[in-house]
Amino acid sequence: MLCCMPGVAFVPALLVSWSSAAFIISYVIAVLAGHVEPLVPYISDTGTKPPESGVFGFMINISALLASITMYIRYLLIEKQNESSHFVRSSCNMFTLCVGLMGCTGMGIVATFQELAVPSVHDIGALVAFGSGVVYITLQSMISYKSCPRWNTYFVCHIRMAISVISLIAFIPMIVFASKISMTKIDWTPGEKVKSY
Repeated sequence: MLCCMPGVAFVPALLVSWSSAAFIISYVIAVLAGHVEPLVPYISDTGTKPPESGVFGFMINISALLASITMYIRYLLIEKQNESSHFVRSSCNMFTLCVGLMGCTGMGIVATFQELAVPSVHDIGALVAFGSGVVYITLQSMISYKSCPRWNTYFVCHIRMAISVISLIAFIPMIVFASKISMTKIDWTPGEKVKSY
């Protein structure tokens, strides 16, 4: 099986490296072009205007593809481990993969539809990406606990669950605050009135 082939461990490392580079490169271009303030802009703000929007969209779409491959490898790994241990139902593993792939689709939507060009589609994509991501890592944490002690240590399971809890805690205020913001532009001039919608 693919998951037993030597060298597939580079895929998650490539995913993290590529995704980090996507955010950093688009941020640097946006700051140098004067499109965003350097102090903690929204990630989507750094991919709204050309030329950084093209770089952001391209790199995040590649990240979504790498994430899909990583999730599929994890799915295959669990299926292979499950052949001898039977620690999780195959349907549960498939459901977890589908949730993860839904999150990757959300990433692709975020990358393709810029924040100010099509805000409702962009926001739905972000909601799907982050929401599915939280559910995916929580399900993966639960699968890890079921596979203990043969395939995981409890320490690794606790780390995964801690990441799941932190993600959930971060997701809740994101939803609350995003629902209160109606953003129609990034650049504001002093004395400009805010339109409320």
